[in-house]
Amino acid sequence: MKPVFRSRGDFRWEGIEVLPYKPAGTHFRDISRQLLFGSEDGLGCELRYFEIDPGGHSTLERHAHRHAVLIVRGAGRVLVGREVYALETYDGVRIPPWTWHQFRASAQRPLGFLCMVDRERDRPERPSPAELEELRRDAALAEFIRT
Repeated sequence: MKPVFRSRGDFRWEGIEVLPYKPAGTHFRDISRQLLFGSEDGLGCELRYFEIDPGGHSTLERHAHRHAVLIVRGAGRVLVGREVYALETYDGVRIPPWTWHQFRASAQRPLGFLCMVDRERDRPERPSPAELEELRRDAALAEFIRT
């Protein structure tokens, strides 16, 4: 493992594989991930880069672990709990434990972000039909949420 890996200037890095966001599914669209720092670096955390293509979105989910997110490219919106926030480059997002969250890129620009999480963490859970129905009772959330 080299101590330095260079940016290619296109939000890709030498020697870093561009991976699918998750195994195949219909609950997300047009998103990739790259693991920049992780267990092979001897760290207790992982730093990942996610990129959502214009119009795409991440999974609506929650889990016990926290996220720390820094937007480094483009624009979009994020659901955190029961609030939707606009996002621009260099905005930061804190996602507390057991909080529903979902990221969406704008229709015109990709949304790229660095995400730091604990290396050892629990698996995300998606909303049950009853939880999804309850979230969608709020018109603003219903408009935002993609599943």
